[in-house]
Amino acid sequence: MSVRREAIRFASGETECAAWHYPGTNGGCVIMAGGFAVTKGPGTDPFAERFADAGFTVLAFDHRRLGASGGRPRQVVRIKDELADWQAAIGFAATLPGVDPDKLALWGFSLSGGHVLHVAARDRRVAAAIAQTPNADCQAIVRNAARYQTPLAMLRLTGRGILDALGGLVGLAPRLVPLNGEPGTVAFLTTPDAQDTERALNPGNRYPDWQQEAAARSSLRLSFYRPGRHAARIRCPLLVLVCDQDCSALPGPAVAAANRAARAELVRLPGGHYQPFLSGHEEAVEAELSFLRRHLLNLPPTDSAGTTAGSATHKPE
Repeated sequence: MSVRREAIRFASGETECAAWHYPGTNGGCVIMAGGFAVTKGPGTDPFAERFADAGFTVLAFDHRRLGASGGRPRQVVRIKDELADWQAAIGFAATLPGVDPDKLALWGFSLSGGHVLHVAARDRRVAAAIAQTPNADCQAIVRNAARYQTPLAMLRLTGRGILDALGGLVGLAPRLVPLNGEPGTVAFLTTPDAQDTERALNPGNRYPDWQQEAAARSSLRLSFYRPGRHAARIRCPLLVLVCDQDCSALPGPAVAAANRAARAELVRLPGGHYQPFLSGHEEAVEAELSFLRRHLLNLPPTDSAGTTAGSATHKPE
């Protein structure tokens, strides 16, 4: 790592969220979290380090019940609770040393990218927001995911989710399901993108403590989450980054959300869901840094050599 960070914790509800704090120098702060059951290491490190290198303070956190954060039962993903964690993170970030509370930005990808849309629409403390390959419409995502799964495996996942939810009512431990798998196996995601998860987020088993499973009950209400519908209420600058061959989060709903937001910018990359973590990383991070510099620091866009350049982002068409 080229920057130093410290492990800290902040209160959220009746528990605490674990976070990495990267101290910055320019007053801006980027608040970050990973996707569905993805902890802060695999979910944010490649981008957090670049933001911190550029002088931004970074607060990268684990949602409750995941990773190093508190909360039980473990590995249960609840949208309402995760949104509350984002609100708590915003309040905490504003108190960090050297942070200007008027220069808070959000960054999330996949499910957390959807959370960014939802929170930015409601919280006026947010000065800028980045939604990278966001889950803007989980209803459409669930329908699309069925194309890459067998009916029997889908039935088994639903049945396991119901049994897990019933078991939770009487205090039984969660029934865990892998986050990703091959078509025909019981897993949350079996799209072609899902096969790139390890290569993109955990190369060389860099994060051996990342538990790549979630409670089966987490799937039952996921399809009701459609955060892109709130995009018209977002008043801060918004960067939406989509990948045109994304068959997990889908580019269409994210582009539609960008079209609804008054101050949105859209970046399109070729490739699948994890392209910003793979060969598209440099293009993605440069577009995001340009956005942060322009909207948090009021600086002109610059290229990688530091010279003034045209914006890498585009207004939705």
